[in-house]
Amino acid sequence: MQSRNPRQPARQLPEQGSRRADSGAGFSDELAAVVAGARRRAVRDGDRQIDTAHLLHSLLESDAEVRALFGEGPRTARLLGYLVQRSIGYGLRWQSAVEDSGLVPAVAEVAGFSPLAASCMEYARERAARDGRAPARGTDLLAALLVDPQARAVEVLARAGIDHLELHGRLDAPAGTGPGESSG
Repeated sequence: MQSRNPRQPARQLPEQGSRRADSGAGFSDELAAVVAGARRRAVRDGDRQIDTAHLLHSLLESDAEVRALFGEGPRTARLLGYLVQRSIGYGLRWQSAVEDSGLVPAVAEVAGFSPLAASCMEYARERAARDGRAPARGTDLLAALLVDPQARAVEVLARAGIDHLELHGRLDAPAGTGPGESSG
């Protein structure tokens, strides 16, 4: 039976494409859902691109393994509070700026992602492959989000009183390279 209501196209980020960092190849179904959630959040917030804070927020909402790393308590509640507030005050200054600290080499421009978020997506895929796991999981993306101290995700963590280096230490990450760097 056909629906009587015509299907409406979803609002998309400018030049939204499916290049390597945005494609599902190399990501678990759960991580692909995280990216979709981050995209919806960016559109809803009126942001031009998915940034690392969007990815962190979506990870916390949809990945139980990542949530477990943060634990229960006031710091995690404060973190979620900051992430929710970004569209109503906190983080509004980010809407007119592209997230790119310049500390890590960016991957080729990926439509819909900030340069740093695109590098984090690529790093997550590389981290999983380097560890002999495929596809990449939420913890791989979280590790990538924590590498650059100037990432928006790290800024939100700091405001919530969460040390990104201590959190990174809790991940099962072997020594490796940061987003955009080669491992060889």
